[in-house]
Amino acid sequence: MLCPPAYAESECVVLLHGLARVSNSMSELSRKLERANYDVVSINYPSRRHSIDVLAADAVGRGVASCRLLHAPQISFVTHSLGGILLRYYLVDNEIAELNKVVMLGPPNQGSELVDGLLPVPGFKFFGGPTGIALGTDDAGIVASLGAVNFDLGVIAGTTNINPLARLFIPGPNDSIVSVESTKVEGMRDHIILPVTHTFMMRNNQVIDEVIHYLKTGAFIPQEAKP
Repeated sequence: MLCPPAYAESECVVLLHGLARVSNSMSELSRKLERANYDVVSINYPSRRHSIDVLAADAVGRGVASCRLLHAPQISFVTHSLGGILLRYYLVDNEIAELNKVVMLGPPNQGSELVDGLLPVPGFKFFGGPTGIALGTDDAGIVASLGAVNFDLGVIAGTTNINPLARLFIPGPNDSIVSVESTKVEGMRDHIILPVTHTFMMRNNQVIDEVIHYLKTGAFIPQEAKP
């Protein structure tokens, strides 16, 4: 009698990188999630080449399909920047029955003031592509149409600004790309602010510890529990 193939029974975590990045940018996070006994699927997608609707269907869809091939009982997501917007866009019209928790790192949930400021600058539309230029804060930006979230979401925002342009265009504390205020979205379950930059937050050990804690407990590490 032939035995059926063995499938993973661990929770599967889909990683979605940000604009103008690749899946390798999430490699440190991927390794530590695997050590924490998660199955990890890190999706690579051409973030500057297509519109948000195309990218969301492709990237999120492939992530879910890969986890289902593992017969994962639950699927969670950890996203960086644009990756979070792709997931929100996808979930407007699509249900993921196995969806468990989501952690977003530096998401422009209310759009990016930096995009607002750079739109008139020659060359920015070419660099950002159709997705980048759709991340503004006004009603024409894609995020204005997404509404509140209805899934278990924790958000990590950064406050280390090393970008001179951010000082010109972004009001208040920010991570060099996205303001702390813009990371917030109605319906999120928890929100934490850490002294990290947008570009490298997903490689920061404290950020990774917070991600794993949220995936396990549905909350970030209580402040009084930190050294």
